[in-house]
Amino acid sequence: MDIYLDANATTPVLDQARAAALAAMADEFGNPSSTHSTGLRARALVESTRALARQVLDAPTGQLLFLSGATEGIQTAVLSALAHWRSRRDAGAPTPTLLLHGATEHKAVSQALAHWNSLLGLGLQVQAIPVGPDGRHDLDWLRTHAPDAALVCTMAANNETGVISDLDGIATALAGSPALWLVDGVQALGKLPLDLARRGIDYAPFSGHKLYAPKGIGLLYVREGAPFTPLLAGGGQEGGQRSGTENMAGIAALGAVLAALGDGRTFRDSATLQAYRERLSEALRDAFPGATFNAPPALCLPTTLNFSVPGVSAKTLIDLFDAAQVRVSGGSACGAAKALPSDVLEAMGLPAWRTASAVRLSFGPAADEAFIDEACRRIRACGASLRLGGPEPAPAARADDGEAMLPTTLAPAALLALCRSRPGVTWVDVREACETRMGGSADLPRGLRYQAVPLSALPAALPAWLAAPDTPLVFVCRSGSRAAQAAHTLRRLGHAQAWSLAGGLALWPRTLVSADTAIDKVPS
Repeated sequence: MDIYLDANATTPVLDQARAAALAAMADEFGNPSSTHSTGLRARALVESTRALARQVLDAPTGQLLFLSGATEGIQTAVLSALAHWRSRRDAGAPTPTLLLHGATEHKAVSQALAHWNSLLGLGLQVQAIPVGPDGRHDLDWLRTHAPDAALVCTMAANNETGVISDLDGIATALAGSPALWLVDGVQALGKLPLDLARRGIDYAPFSGHKLYAPKGIGLLYVREGAPFTPLLAGGGQEGGQRSGTENMAGIAALGAVLAALGDGRTFRDSATLQAYRERLSEALRDAFPGATFNAPPALCLPTTLNFSVPGVSAKTLIDLFDAAQVRVSGGSACGAAKALPSDVLEAMGLPAWRTASAVRLSFGPAADEAFIDEACRRIRACGASLRLGGPEPAPAARADDGEAMLPTTLAPAALLALCRSRPGVTWVDVREACETRMGGSADLPRGLRYQAVPLSALPAALPAWLAAPDTPLVFVCRSGSRAAQAAHTLRRLGHAQAWSLAGGLALWPRTLVSADTAIDKVPS
């Protein structure tokens, strides 16, 4: 069973949300713009979900638009605000000169500001609002710059650290400012009261897939009287504010999630979630002595932990957790592939070892005690495995000649065909010992010749392999990256029969590793 601790990236779809989506596709499939009975039923579903959203967000007034997700909501809000200021400038009215966003803001915000500022030819100066070591905005700095701001963008809660913004403090700092205010509510949905109308927030985007709805459905709140320019023009759906036929399955699923927020059974209360987080914290401290938490728990969502371990890279920890079927991340999912130090932690002024080795654990409010029990057990087992393995190995040298690795990589079907055509293939698992001790060998198909040679020990194994250049070698690892390095190294040294599994064991079909499956029995 997977222990999924990456809920800030996305969540599974709630059972009742999945059922609602299927029902919408099967029964309430009508076009909400149609005036016959099937269309009217679809329209009723859309409006009932909108009414639920108003209750959950405490937004009795203003617009609530259904759209594809938070990125579209952010784009729409930024365009609306900047188009307003350009029209005022074109009319000869004084125009503020600054566009402000939190230094720890999601890239969707800063990139949207740069894009629309350039496209509309405004030439406003984009500046980041500094944050302190606790991840919260510098309100004195904001108060000083607010009079010159056209738009201020802040998050309700940070996706990497879980730090909750002082929205009341920000509202006070903006008092008297001409700035419009966008609050990214993605991580707050279902976890925090936002009081959108009371705080004077002009725009607030939300994303369904962060709270057990499918991907592709979201919400945008627009305060009554706030400037608005549609991002999508066309058929005039959503009251002419967001054209495009409504995503009925997504809206139905989101409605089921919003309804579940009030049923008292599906989601845990804040006190329970905080107790779960403390248990996970204790397990991490037991597993990794010296682990440092990168944000004050008292200021964070009760569902998020961000930590670093001295002397252990984020990649090593993520690989180790993944071998134990515990899914965690190094920060924002959007930046995971870049493997760079966290911009969020750097903005907080944390030391380099913490920004480069940070790992995020996040769970959803539907988590139960059995889930947390198993998560804690596996976390402690990961720590024990890492200690048995000794210090972290030095990173393996990468090929430096720019030669493409693609010819050495094979998809699972091609790899199985290779094994049938070349008797005596040896599969070499280049994962570190701490990973394979967590049950990693169960990922490998049956009926093969198997050798474990961690990538850090590759130099010692090279002479024997090079002495037998006709022996086919297939290298495997979790993601395919280390295996590709090993295969490429063998090819460069003259061993022409070296390959790696494309995509790694993470993409290996599970049906091919069942107890009774052998390579020679797998169908072509």
